[in-house]
Amino acid sequence: MPVIVDKIADALHLQSHKSTFDSNVTVIFVLGGPGAGKGTQCARLVEDFAFCHLSAGDLLRAEQHREGSEYGQLIQTCIKEGTIVPMEVTVKLLEKAMTATLEEHKSGDGWADGRGRFLIDGFPRKMDQAEMFEHDVGKATAVLFFTTTQEVMLERLLERGKTSGREDDNVESIKKRFNTYKDQTMPVIKHYEKLGKVIEIDSSVSIEEVHQKTKSAVANLLSGSTA
Repeated sequence: MPVIVDKIADALHLQSHKSTFDSNVTVIFVLGGPGAGKGTQCARLVEDFAFCHLSAGDLLRAEQHREGSEYGQLIQTCIKEGTIVPMEVTVKLLEKAMTATLEEHKSGDGWADGRGRFLIDGFPRKMDQAEMFEHDVGKATAVLFFTTTQEVMLERLLERGKTSGREDDNVESIKKRFNTYKDQTMPVIKHYEKLGKVIEIDSSVSIEEVHQKTKSAVANLLSGSTA
């Protein structure tokens, strides 16, 4: 794997440089265990506040099937095994998606004069991902952290797997994802907690209850934000 990672880094020409986006761009990381309801709540927040919702997982799944992708097989293997895709790939895909969105010159609150609002769902999953994103792309304004029990998450994912067609919505992959989340993502959340950037939401209750709590918290955040 290290050899593959080195090749990816070389191919993407990753070098030390000023981050792509400044404080005019609001970035909220959305974290929580698999099945915690991140995607559902992000969809609501897009309607509430005109965010651009970027799912790291969706970007990776699209890339693995893109014709001619140099990283498709690697991404497919990582998703199947429940492991984390090399950060160079994920960060670059997110940066490209953010740049493309800003070039569209979206209208509405938070998008005038080069500003933007992004929900980045399911990222960063490791501390080195967080560090690379903040160095190369931009600083996180806040982290939305959705919490619930492993039992609830498993039940939700197995139900979703009946119709999602996702390769990782099965018991074996789900268990691997739980372990990866516990071992590698929780330290990221602890890091941002120390910085006072974590907004924790209990997602065990109904979708509507979670939405109301999340909407209120994000409204408070944006009211003090430059975007």
